Amino acid sequence: MNDKTNDKAERMSNTTTFKKKPRVFSGIQPSGNLHLGNYLGAIKQFIELQNDNECIYCVVDMHAITVPQDPKALREHILDLSALYIAVGLDPEKSILFVQSDVPGHAELNWILTCSSYTGELSRMTQFKAKSNMQESAPAGLFCYPVLMAADILLYDTDIVPVGNDQKQHVELCRDIAKRVNNTRGKTFTIPEGRFMKSGARIMALDDPSKKMSKSATNIHSTISLLDEPDKIKKSIMKATTDSEGSVRFDPENKQGISNLMSIYNVLSGESFDEIETSFKGKGYGDFKKALVGVVQESLAPIQSRYEEIRYSDELIKHLKNGSERANEISERVMRRVKENFGLGLSHRRDL
Repeated sequence: MNDKTNDKAERMSNTTTFKKKPRVFSGIQPSGNLHLGNYLGAIKQFIELQNDNECIYCVVDMHAITVPQDPKALREHILDLSALYIAVGLDPEKSILFVQSDVPGHAELNWILTCSSYTGELSRMTQFKAKSNMQESAPAGLFCYPVLMAADILLYDTDIVPVGNDQKQHVELCRDIAKRVNNTRGKTFTIPEGRFMKSGARIMALDDPSKKMSKSATNIHSTISLLDEPDKIKKSIMKATTDSEGSVRFDPENKQGISNLMSIYNVLSGESFDEIETSFKGKGYGDFKKALVGVVQESLAPIQSRYEEIRYSDELIKHLKNGSERANEISERVMRRVKENFGLGLSHRRDL
């Protein structure tokens, strides 16, 4: 193969990254333990995407520092979350799992995209308004983080971004920026599609079933974390709010508390709501709660066992290092194309 052929092959490799399957990108915030609401509502669906797609899972530690973080705690959270995702079924051989700051392309592309974004469109981001609490002065990183989110996605020629409805606006911004660059700089980015997750199980707070289960809840019995001890699981379920009627019947509008508990039972056991109602006909909430305790404990036991096995092992570090190497291979090809189209740098050029 002569030099001209080599140059042509290089230019072709810069045009797109090679994909056998649709490529999925998902960013994971390293903030605290995951709870049943996270797991049953979205994470199970993320894991299922591995079967038919090339999946990239990124622990977005650079997003985390938009608010003050203790460095030691942040590193521990990164490892905690990475281990937990593997424990719930993420296959690091089949998918790519890595830490965002281990791939320089995220920060590099972030700046390039920031120069192609406008303050007006960023100021319309509803999550910025909520997170800044409309303070007179908020961190610039909080204002600009949707651009970093766009960089995360575009850096991998992503086809599909699985998100909840609360992230729809960010995916649209990412698409707008990508189209803007493609129109002014030539074909540079793959335009991603937002895949809005199926409703799944909407798990509510155990102490107040009118609110979603949340990591930030002050009442420890409001949530069930995936790593909760069996006794904690039992106490939280037995204390869960229900109505005074006493019949195990699925009625989300009028019987929010018991319906929420039945949703957990339904997803974890595979039994339909009709089957659950039949099983507990003539029995009270106490009997149902005791049965639910067993179902939850049994479902979380293998996750907790796998987590303990991998969390402090060399295997976890090996998977994250391998993931960052694989992510870098893809991102470097994309960044060569971006720099070429923006007229940046010389090191990637073969014709000079």
